[in-house]
Amino acid sequence: MKKLGKKYVEASKSVDKNKEYTIEEAIKLVKSTSITKFDGTIDFAIKLNVDPKKADQQLRGSLVLPHGTGKTKRILVITKGSNAEEAKKAGADYVGDMDMIEKIQKENWFDFDVIVATPDMMPELGRIGKILGPKGLMPNPKTNTVTTTPAKVIEDIKKGMVEYRTDSYGNIHGVIGKTSFDDKKLKENLEFAVTSIAKLKPATVKGKFMHSITISATMGPGVKLDKNSFDI
Repeated sequence: MKKLGKKYVEASKSVDKNKEYTIEEAIKLVKSTSITKFDGTIDFAIKLNVDPKKADQQLRGSLVLPHGTGKTKRILVITKGSNAEEAKKAGADYVGDMDMIEKIQKENWFDFDVIVATPDMMPELGRIGKILGPKGLMPNPKTNTVTTTPAKVIEDIKKGMVEYRTDSYGNIHGVIGKTSFDDKKLKENLEFAVTSIAKLKPATVKGKFMHSITISATMGPGVKLDKNSFDI
């Protein structure tokens, strides 16, 4: 069993595990129980009433948060021609086609956080799927990282686009910002993420869609939220 650190144990004493907090209460509590010396990330976790083994209940997509995530992502765009020029103008960190694919394959190069690709390049990228897949870097149409308009997606990523997908337990995890964000921005980002995901309820799911919503700071304790605090 994993041993919990003294700081975590001390911070956890402030959180009532049996209570569901309002959004405002939860954000203040998460900030006050952040135990890192650096500007920690605040994450959300939603336990959904889905069966991840059923294809129609496997949720995956992306959201552009109103106030971003506070993180800067390095973007690699795999494309050719005019799209390549547009991607450079839009601020992509790296742009190329086969040269970049070969660099990843031959040099084990991963100096980027996300890949955006045009559909015509996907057959070539598919050849290194075994390298990109395990790292969660394979572009996918569902997350808008396979697109005919890469410049638009670059803008969305820079604004604060976050990807989400259900894990094997039916949970969705995501980022809503940094502990340095003011409470209002964190609240609006969280509300946007939760209400957006609430709209994705598959027709085959009966009863309540969301079992629980929790937020936490990096290495900090989880704080449960009252679902009635959201317009869902």
